[in-house]
Amino acid sequence: MSVRMQGAGEIRVPSAAEGSGPSGGRRLGIRSKLFVASIVLIGVSLAASEIYLTRALEAQLLESIRDELLVRARLVAERASGIASASDDVRAFDRLADHLGATARGRVTLVRRDGTVVGDSGVAAEELARLDNHAARPEIARALAAREGSGTRLSSTVRERLMYVAVPITDQGNIVGAARIAVPLDRIDLLIGELRMTLAAAALVALVVAAVLSWFAAQLVSRNVRQLTAAARGMAVGNLSLRTRIPGHDEVAALGHALDQLAGNLSRTLEELRAERDLLDGILASMAEGVLVVGPDGRIVLMNTALKAMLLVSGDPAGKNVLHVIRNANLSETLGRAREGAPAEMELELGGLMPRRLLMRARALEDAPGSVLAVLVDLTELRRLESVRRDFVANASHELRSPLTSIRAAAETLESAHDDPDGAKRFIDLIVRNAERLQNLVDDMLELSRIESREVQLELEALELDAVAERVVAHHLPRAEMKRIALGCASGMPAVRADRRALEHVLGNLIDNALKYCAEGATVRVGAARENGRVRISVADDGPGIAPPHLERIFERFYRVDPGRSRELGGTGLGLAIVKHLVEAMGGTVAVESRVGAGSTFYFTLLAGA
Repeated sequence: MSVRMQGAGEIRVPSAAEGSGPSGGRRLGIRSKLFVASIVLIGVSLAASEIYLTRALEAQLLESIRDELLVRARLVAERASGIASASDDVRAFDRLADHLGATARGRVTLVRRDGTVVGDSGVAAEELARLDNHAARPEIARALAAREGSGTRLSSTVRERLMYVAVPITDQGNIVGAARIAVPLDRIDLLIGELRMTLAAAALVALVVAAVLSWFAAQLVSRNVRQLTAAARGMAVGNLSLRTRIPGHDEVAALGHALDQLAGNLSRTLEELRAERDLLDGILASMAEGVLVVGPDGRIVLMNTALKAMLLVSGDPAGKNVLHVIRNANLSETLGRAREGAPAEMELELGGLMPRRLLMRARALEDAPGSVLAVLVDLTELRRLESVRRDFVANASHELRSPLTSIRAAAETLESAHDDPDGAKRFIDLIVRNAERLQNLVDDMLELSRIESREVQLELEALELDAVAERVVAHHLPRAEMKRIALGCASGMPAVRADRRALEHVLGNLIDNALKYCAEGATVRVGAARENGRVRISVADDGPGIAPPHLERIFERFYRVDPGRSRELGGTGLGLAIVKHLVEAMGGTVAVESRVGAGSTFYFTLLAGA
């Protein structure tokens, strides 16, 4: 059946006969239990009533018959008293018994003082002598003792169930015998049987009526209970919006109200827990640091998104042994120290596809004995930057030392060249060239620093690439002509979206780099083409080319393919690093393709201008 609850839709309620107990058998619902209990109580009540009524009626009928028989027995005793005083003839007594038995409509028995039967309306005179002495009969004994006696038993003479009433027979105040009258109780048994049949029929009708009424009463009583059960089952599976809405003020209604209040409290508590959980999940997910919780058994309890990304872990690692996920020999020792209550800190160096260096700080969780909370910070980039800084300082020091050494040596030599004007001029030229080299190096270092610190504000706009390239080419054309290098650019190149100054700087550095290393008669050409919604700009030359081992590092600071020749040509080793940073700042990428003896092509991509 279904019970409709306000605000909770319709939910199915199993009937009383549905469901099974723990052993899988059928079980009675409360409705059936109430019905069965009512039927049993009604049946017991009807049976008790039937037993009581039949016994009470039988007792009342027997009492009425005894009273009536007592009256008859007194009359019989009075008549027998006259004959007893006049004659001792047994036959006279028997005739009197027969006559009185017919008159009294019962079996009349006359007994002498000694218990001898001298007359019996139910026995022939010839058979009287064979009868047992009746002095021991209870009713006769009471009558001979001057009291009235009665009893009900099966007669040994006529083999019937009889009621006996005996009274004393007196003669001039003396007890001379007893008169007894007996009637069969078959009529009483028949009446009692009929009464029992009537009561049984009435009880059956009453039982049917009571069963119907009990069924409806059980329905009414169990409906609210079944509604409570349905609501409780719904709440048990998590639907805490259900409410019983039981009307009334009885115990069932009070239970329903308590259940509604419990559901409301649980719902509010769960909402608070969900909010706290979501807040914690949000905090853990937004943290750049990795968070790891390890249980007492060394298995992972929690790992946040950042740590999964650091370790390249897919899926949920909860339940796995931490040493299987983070493979480091010192990890177990560090976690052990943390479990002992001492703050533990160490750097983990992890290999694999993406080598990492992680700083881990671990502490024991106070509310979870044996568990450890660890926070891991990715130091990979920091260590890389430290290495870059060290390399930069070393390279910059080396680059600065060479021209400074040359300037110092030239200056010291110049001091002693008073009589050699030509030598003095050569040393002055050397000082000027190295000073210019220092100036260029400092300028490039400052430019690279501004770009990396984002102090250079780029303004991206749609630019005609033809005009920008022609202007840069024109600026470098005299130098190209001096080296007899053919320098030019393609026409009809697509527009790009870039910062004008940065684009000129990138093209200028790439052309300058090509002119430095190309020999006389070489060709340097600027070109561009659309590619996947972007513009690919290239500076190609047919110079000496670059060996493959150098291609991956060509854009690093101070990296030179031929350090000696580069310094001789006045290069600072920062030009291509500046190109890379400027292109990336404009949203592009830069790369190089080269073969030794076949020239090089430096290219970069920018957004299309239209």
